Amino acid sequence: MRSIDLTMAVVVGGLFATGVHLMLQRSLTRILLGFILLGHGTNLLLLTTGGADPLPQAMALTAIVITFGVTTFLLALAYRSWRLSGHDEVRDDIEDRRIGDVRERADIEPTADTGDEDDEDDEGWDDFAGRGRAAPGGRRGEDAG
Repeated sequence: MRSIDLTMAVVVGGLFATGVHLMLQRSLTRILLGFILLGHGTNLLLLTTGGADPLPQAMALTAIVITFGVTTFLLALAYRSWRLSGHDEVRDDIEDRRIGDVRERADIEPTADTGDEDDEDDEGWDDFAGRGRAAPGGRRGEDAG
């Protein structure tokens, strides 16, 4: 490997590593900066590996346009979050957390077969509707605890 190739590999790897690290943060500004770094790393990788071939250059141009559009969208989201809540931190969604807790409890607890004929009749419908199993001790679609 030539020295220029090693240097470019280190730079592209650094851009990707820093970009992924920033995208895993809760602040929308850091997520935006991470996305920009990932975009620049991708463009640099495409141009470095492509050489004089026009296809990688066209892909880099497309990646630049897509990165610009998504950056603008993320910037608008961060600004809107700042205006509404005074910060740009992404919070956990309460409904997602509740659904995750119900699913974890359903995976841990064994299913109790009550022998009701109604359950057998409704089982196919629930699978079709994507509702899954009933909450333990409660009605379908409601949380028992």
